[in-house]
Amino acid sequence: MRNLFLLFFVSTAFTALAQKQISPKQIQEFDAYVEAARKQWDVPGLSIAVVKDNQVIFKKGYGVREFGKPERVDTQTLFACASTTKAMTVALMGMLVDEGKLAWNDPVSKYLPELQLYDPYVTRALTIRDLLIHDTGVGSTDFMTGAMSIPVNEMFRRMVMVKPSYPFRAGFVYQNTFYSAAGRIIERIVGKTWAETIKERIFTPLGMTRTAPKRGYITDANLTKPHYNINDTIKVIEYGADSEVGSAGAVWSSADDISKWIICMLDSSKYNGGRLLKPETWTEIFTPQTFFPEDEYPTMHLLKPNWRTYGLGWYQHDYRGKKVNFHTGSLAGLTAITGQLPEAKLGVYIFGNYDHAEVRHALMYKAFDWFALGGNRDWSVEFKTLYSKLREDGKKAQRSFDSKRVLNTSPSVPLVQYAGTYTSPLYGKAEVSVAGNQLSINVNDNSLNAVLPHWHYDTFYGPYQKAWYGKAMARFNLNTLGKVDNLVFDGMDFRKIN
Repeated sequence: MRNLFLLFFVSTAFTALAQKQISPKQIQEFDAYVEAARKQWDVPGLSIAVVKDNQVIFKKGYGVREFGKPERVDTQTLFACASTTKAMTVALMGMLVDEGKLAWNDPVSKYLPELQLYDPYVTRALTIRDLLIHDTGVGSTDFMTGAMSIPVNEMFRRMVMVKPSYPFRAGFVYQNTFYSAAGRIIERIVGKTWAETIKERIFTPLGMTRTAPKRGYITDANLTKPHYNINDTIKVIEYGADSEVGSAGAVWSSADDISKWIICMLDSSKYNGGRLLKPETWTEIFTPQTFFPEDEYPTMHLLKPNWRTYGLGWYQHDYRGKKVNFHTGSLAGLTAITGQLPEAKLGVYIFGNYDHAEVRHALMYKAFDWFALGGNRDWSVEFKTLYSKLREDGKKAQRSFDSKRVLNTSPSVPLVQYAGTYTSPLYGKAEVSVAGNQLSINVNDNSLNAVLPHWHYDTFYGPYQKAWYGKAMARFNLNTLGKVDNLVFDGMDFRKIN
């Protein structure tokens, strides 16, 4: 009887702890912390949603949608989900698994035969699972969206020319192209676009009425602008191009809407009226699939987790003895992060409108502490110190690079001889022309533009036309006859044809 009473007491105490109400004072202090952190990191605007025990316990917008203008961010303001979209694409894949239309270990070639990789063995062995966990051996191919504008199927065709950067299934390099492949597979199985499918199968059931599969679907003005620090000044920059498929990172949402997605994915994919996934499929999504390296996120140097894994569309690590599932999203001038403490039934989502404003990490871990784990660690200060040092290290590296310039050299040939058309079956086309005493380089019909002064020898170096792209380097090589033979432009190798 005594043991029964003790069991009842412990059970009741645990339930009371789990259901402990968040006090108004606790909310007020967290609110003040978020605003102070936003200002500390110079973020023009952000929004945040926190859910616990299937309830929204905090949501708010901060700052402005566009720097220098009065319109405020609110919980309806639309921001880019960016790569946090990947978890939604995985959920769509999981629905097809539940319906018996594909399996995680099916060969990709069964659904997407045009996707051929450099190694024929890898082409044959590549599975749906591999598309989703960044372990294929293929390094980043973001040049296919950043340095050119080609159809997704053409991206797949060119993958055969991309040499692997590590052995198949023996490493981790983040890969967006393969998530585009996952979206294309969804389209072929369902018979609708990825955008239509995600609206129909996720947004509508969850009541996400202010969530768009792509920015091009947005029709009202309550959306943020992207911002970048250019020469120590915060400036509004252009939106990036909309994705053709969108499955790697195209969704836009608001704090109000994204809270519904957070609750659903914390509660084994349940929503009011049903569930998106079978319990075993939801479990598989959050089961570790591979490892990610410590340098994937600088934050790991401070967090010092005992383990770091990647599930299906989710990074994972331990924090204060608890499992964390999280994912970031980054587009030029825009950020997002989502994180879960499943054991505490706590989830958080932070949107920002300032390029790589890593206050997102600080607010996520602060929310974990504040609403579940306790403690007063000031993550904003610690991460600000960490990233400030990284920026200083970057400036030192730039100064070191600049110091290696060989002064008083001249190009090997007159500038006009560098001009012409250069091509590559992988990277496309580069047009080089003379602009005064500099070279103008146009890659893939204005996908990239730069006017570059001479640096040294046959190398030209300077800023991109879009300053937020950073600086570009063009290095020309001459053949044995002293004629310009090829151009290496920021690592992309082009052969001169005229």
